[in-house]
Amino acid sequence: MARFTLPRDLYHGKGALEVLKTLSGKRAVICVGGSAMRKFGFLDKAISYLEEAGMEVKVIEGIEPDPSVTTVMKGAEVMAEFQPDWIVAMGGGSPIDAAKAMWIKYEYPETTFEQMCVVFGLPKLRTKAHFVAIPSTSGTATEVTAFSVITDYEKGIKYPLADFEITPDIAIVDPDLAETMPKKLVAHTGMDAMTHAVEAYVSTCNCDYTDPLALHAIKMIQKDLVDSYNGDMEKRASMHNAQCMAGMAFSNALLGIVHSMAHKTGAIFEDYGAHIIHGAANAMYLPKVIAYNAKNEVAKARYGVIADELKLGGASDDEKVANLIAFLRGLNDQLNIPQCIQHYGADSYPCEQGFVPEDVFLARLPEIAKNAIADACTGSNPRQPNQEEMEKLLKCCYYDLEVDF
Repeated sequence: MARFTLPRDLYHGKGALEVLKTLSGKRAVICVGGSAMRKFGFLDKAISYLEEAGMEVKVIEGIEPDPSVTTVMKGAEVMAEFQPDWIVAMGGGSPIDAAKAMWIKYEYPETTFEQMCVVFGLPKLRTKAHFVAIPSTSGTATEVTAFSVITDYEKGIKYPLADFEITPDIAIVDPDLAETMPKKLVAHTGMDAMTHAVEAYVSTCNCDYTDPLALHAIKMIQKDLVDSYNGDMEKRASMHNAQCMAGMAFSNALLGIVHSMAHKTGAIFEDYGAHIIHGAANAMYLPKVIAYNAKNEVAKARYGVIADELKLGGASDDEKVANLIAFLRGLNDQLNIPQCIQHYGADSYPCEQGFVPEDVFLARLPEIAKNAIADACTGSNPRQPNQEEMEKLLKCCYYDLEVDF
């Protein structure tokens, strides 16, 4: 038996934020990241709508990119004191992911972070609060997914929390919020969405319910991402929908080792001054993983279907896979994303020598590979790597080498 779970309600289109005024409750907490939601007026609008609904409102601000376990615990303490019956998370993936983890701790104060990380092991939520997610970026799709990613900075590892319990009750996909994204964020979140859809389509958990969402999202991203990146706001609105559909697909079909590697490389080099931003990591690793997975005949045929849907040509599945890889690398070039870690600068842009030194990468490689294999996303990848293969694959991602194993 399989399961397909989405938020009960999804409101979309310009001005959808206004639906907040229709909620019923006594107290709402709003979780946001940096200053963007306040700067562009969306936080004030949300507060006003909730107050119009008769609620007392408290704001948890300043949730950092790649939110930490510490941030989660502090936010849960605020919730425990305020006792909200609605948790409203607004912004990029980080504040929404952090709010999901806060929600768990708020409802079950004795729960440890280690217990949260047990895949599909959470107790029943909604004993104290329901959850609204309002994305301002077009990539993570956490507004419709059963996932959250929290970083343990003591270990330098991102941990995906996975359970249908943390699927939001309401998603508000309002393109007005996405119009505020800076260009680099459009690129990274767009390739995150592409990776979600591709990995969902070839996942061992794909099904008739997830395949149409994944394929349609891929086609929309092909059509709209570059124009959105270059400032076309109609395409920006379309990308907001595409990333959400990709999220619906992967939340139910699960992901693969592109995400496993991105989770385990994202913060591990922080002591050298930067993170490998999640969407950029996915963009760099996806072509390598396609080449690796395509040694599996079922996966190869599925990549061939994607290439056909995108009208990339090819007389055989091998040719179609090669064309798909070339297409994705071309997208990276158009979006100013590096092709490998060695050329990934501290500012995330391509450069001759990236911020991760070769000797440091090689020294940490065995541990990164081990942690990537143990990641929650690895189990649904169509080909299961051993330690040696994962290390070789990560080397290909560092040096931009061809994957021939």
